[in-house]
Amino acid sequence: MSVAGMRPVLSLCLNLALAWAWASPQTTCRLRERFRLNGMYRKGDLVLGGLFEVHFLTVFPELSFTSKPEQPRCEWLDFPGFQAVQTMVFAIEEINKNPDLLPNITLGFHIYDNCAKLGIAFGAATALVSGTDESFSDLGCTGSPPILGIVGDPSSTNSIAMSSVLGLFRVPMVSYFATCSCLSDRQQYPSFFRTIPSDAFQVRAMVQILQRYGWKWVGLLFSDDDYGVHAAQSFRQEVSHFGCVAFSEMLPHNNDRAEVQRIVSIIRYSTARVVVAFSAEAYLLPLTEEIAQQNLTGRQWIASEAWATAAVFHTQRLLPFLGGALGIAIHKGDIPRLQDFLLSLRPDFDPGNNMVNMFWEKMFSCSFKADSPSRVCTGQESLEGTESAYSDVSALRYSYNVYKAVYALAHALHDLLLCTPGTGPFPGHSCAELHTLQPWQLVPYLQRVNFTTSFGDQVSFDENGDALAIYDVMNWQRASDGSITAVTVGVFDESAPPGQKLQLEEKNIFWNTESNKPPRSICSEPCPPGTRRAIRKGEPVCCFDCLPCADGEISNQTDSNECYRCPVDFWSNQLRDHCVPKEIEFLSFQEPLGISLTTISVLGACICTVTLSVFARHSNTPVVKANNSELSFLLLLSLTLCFLCSLLFIGQPQRWTCRLRHAAFGISFALSISCILVKTIVVVMAFKAARPGGNTIKWFGVQQQRGTVLAFTIIQAVICVAWLTVASPVPYKNTRLQNSKIIYQCTVGSIAGFGALLGYIGLLAASSFLLAFLARNLPDNFNEAKFITFSMLIFCAVWIAFVPAYVSSPGKYSDAVEIFAILASSFGLLGAIFAPKCYIILLHPEKNTKKALMGRDAPNK
Repeated sequence: MSVAGMRPVLSLCLNLALAWAWASPQTTCRLRERFRLNGMYRKGDLVLGGLFEVHFLTVFPELSFTSKPEQPRCEWLDFPGFQAVQTMVFAIEEINKNPDLLPNITLGFHIYDNCAKLGIAFGAATALVSGTDESFSDLGCTGSPPILGIVGDPSSTNSIAMSSVLGLFRVPMVSYFATCSCLSDRQQYPSFFRTIPSDAFQVRAMVQILQRYGWKWVGLLFSDDDYGVHAAQSFRQEVSHFGCVAFSEMLPHNNDRAEVQRIVSIIRYSTARVVVAFSAEAYLLPLTEEIAQQNLTGRQWIASEAWATAAVFHTQRLLPFLGGALGIAIHKGDIPRLQDFLLSLRPDFDPGNNMVNMFWEKMFSCSFKADSPSRVCTGQESLEGTESAYSDVSALRYSYNVYKAVYALAHALHDLLLCTPGTGPFPGHSCAELHTLQPWQLVPYLQRVNFTTSFGDQVSFDENGDALAIYDVMNWQRASDGSITAVTVGVFDESAPPGQKLQLEEKNIFWNTESNKPPRSICSEPCPPGTRRAIRKGEPVCCFDCLPCADGEISNQTDSNECYRCPVDFWSNQLRDHCVPKEIEFLSFQEPLGISLTTISVLGACICTVTLSVFARHSNTPVVKANNSELSFLLLLSLTLCFLCSLLFIGQPQRWTCRLRHAAFGISFALSISCILVKTIVVVMAFKAARPGGNTIKWFGVQQQRGTVLAFTIIQAVICVAWLTVASPVPYKNTRLQNSKIIYQCTVGSIAGFGALLGYIGLLAASSFLLAFLARNLPDNFNEAKFITFSMLIFCAVWIAFVPAYVSSPGKYSDAVEIFAILASSFGLLGAIFAPKCYIILLHPEKNTKKALMGRDAPNK
C-alpha cells in the first residue's frame, strides 16, 4: 500500500494511541501498551524528539495467531547512524552551555531508533508525542514535558507517513536526510522542514554531471520507497531533455535473490555503461553483493546522496566494481570538539538508554549479558585509539545536518521565548507562554529561522521548508589499504550563476577504466554534420540511425534532427555540412567544347573568305559568270555571317547577346537561303529562256534579283523586330534543370517568335529545295540545280534533326546543338554549292572556258 493510501489508517492509529494514553474513565491515566524501542533520553525543561536509523535490519517474529506476537528486534548496528545520535546529544549539551541561546532553559531529548522500518518508526513517533510514562494521576494527563519538535526521520517514506499525521497537530519535524521532493508540498506537510536539499536539486546536479560527460544513455535503479520512486520520476523527466533511460528497475525491499539476479542480468546485457541509483544502502547491499559474485565490471555508477558516502560499500572486495563511482553527497561541515565528545562515551545501564549499550557491544564485540557466549563487556573499554565510522569526523555530512536541525529548533524556541506581547504571530498578535507551550506554536518561528553555524554555513528555510541546495561531488577512489575511499572532487551550488553551478576538479577524478578516462554511454554514435537522426521504430529517441542529408540539404551540427535546404543560389557540398555557391554552367570559350566550336566557326568564316577571294579573283571566268557571280558573292558573305553568328551562342549570356544571337542567326540564314532561292529561280528561268521562243529571263533581271533577295531578308528582319519587341530573349538562371548548378542560358522569350523565325527559314529552304529538285534534270551546263538540291537536302536534314535534339539537350548543350546545326548547315551550303566550282577554278583551269562549259552541254547525237 502506498503512503497516500496508508494516511487514514496511520491517522486512526495515532488517534487511538493518544486516546489510550490520555483518556480514562478513572482519575489515573495508564499506558495501554509499550513498544519495544531502542532509545536514549535526558530530561529537561523542554524536550526535543529524535528519530534515527541506528540499525539496518529488522527481524520480525513468526506469527502463530494463537498468542500475542512478539515485537520485532533490530539488528546490524550502523556506526554512522549512532554517530548522528550522539551528534544530537552533543548539540543539545552545547546549547545548554550557551548563555546566549535559550538562557535559563535546559533542553532534554528523547531519541529512538527506527530500525529502517516504517512500522517501528511510526511506533517511535507515537511514543514521542504521547509519552512513555506508565501512569500518572493528574486529571489533565499532562505528564512529562511534551515533545516540541522532532529531529528526523531520515527516511523519506517514514517522514511522509509521520508528517501526514503529525502535521494534523502541527508537530514540527526537521529531517536531516529525507530528500523526497514530494515533501516540499506545504498543503500536505505544513510542519515539515529539512536541513538537506530536496531531491529536485539532487537530480539537477546528477543531470549536469551526465551532460558534462555526454552520458545520454543511462540505466536507473531506485528503491521501493517514496524516496526512490519520486527521485526516479523526477530524474526521468530531467533526463528526457537531453538523453534517455535505457532501463529502469525497482530494487526489491525484501532482498529477493531471484529479483536481484534479474536486475544484475539487465545491467550486464544493457548497452548503457552508466548506472544511476537512488536508494538507501540497505536496498543496495544485496545488489552489490550479487554484482561482485557475478564479476560485473565496466559500469560507471552514479550514487545518490543516500549512499554516496556509505562506508558499508568501502571494501576491497567492491573496489573493482564500484571504484570510480561519482556521487552526490551532503555538503560536509565541521563541528568543533565533537570527536572528543564521541570518544568520551561510556556505557549507561539505564534501560531507557539501551542504545548506548548496543553500540558498546558492537564496537568491542562483547556482551553485557553474563550468560552470553561472547566476551563479557566490562564497561571499562576505551574508545580512545579505535578507528571506525563512529569516531571519524573528517567528513561530517549526515551528522552535520543533524547538528543544524537541532540548532534550528533551538533558535526557533529562542525566538519564540523572546516574543514581545503584541508582536506575536498568533491571534491578537499574542505570544506563546512557556508553561502552556504547544508544538504547533513553534512552526511559524521555525519558518523564519536564519542563523550561521560555527563552520560558516547559513541555515534557513524557504517557503516550502527546504534548505539551501549545495552538494559535494564525491569520487570513489582506491585507498592505501586497497579499499574504497570517497574523495571530494567538486561542488554543486544551486545558488551559483548559470553555467557555474557544477564545479569539478577533473584532474583529481579516478575513472575505473583501462584508459583512466570517462567511459562512453550512448545508444547510438553521434550523427556527424551532413547527416540527420532517424529514430528507430519502437526504441527510445537516443537510439537512432544516421541518414545522409539529401542533395541540396545540409546539417552543420552533430546529432541534428533535421537537414536544412540551402538557399536558391547555393548547394550542399560533398560532405553535406555547409552550403557552397552553385557551379555556374554555360558554354564557355575556355572549355574544350567551346574551343572546338569556336575554332570550327572561325574556320568556316575563313573558308568563306578564301572562297570569296577566289571568286573575286576569277570573276571574269566562265564558271563564275555562269553561276551568277553577284548572287554568289552575296551568298558567300551571308555564309560568313552565319559562321560568325554562332560565336554569339558561346560565353556567358548577356542581355545584348541573347537578343542579337537569334536575330543575327535568323537574318543571316534568311539572306543565305534567299540568295539560293533566287539562284534557283534564275536557273529555272534561264532554262526556259534558252528554249526557242522563251522570253522569261528579261522579266527577272539583276534588279529584280536584288529586290527579291532584299524583300525575303526584310521579311525575316520584321519577324525578328516583332519578336524582340513583344518578348525578347533575356539571360536566365536555370536552377530547375540541375539542382546543383546554375545554368546560364537565354530564354526564348516568345516561342511563337522563335517558331516564326525558324518557320520562315524553313519555308525559304523548302521552296529552294522544291525548285531545285524540279530543275535537277536540266542540261549539264545548268547542273547548279543539282548542287542546290543537294545543299538544300543537307540543310533541311540538319534543321529537321535539330528540333528534337534541341528540345532534349540540357543546359549548355542546347546551345551547342544550335551551334552545330548552324555550322553543319553552313558547311553543307558552302560545300555543296561552291566546292565543285572551286575545284574547277583551282585544280582544272582548262575546264574553266566557255568552250569547255558549252561542250558539256552539246546535245548527244
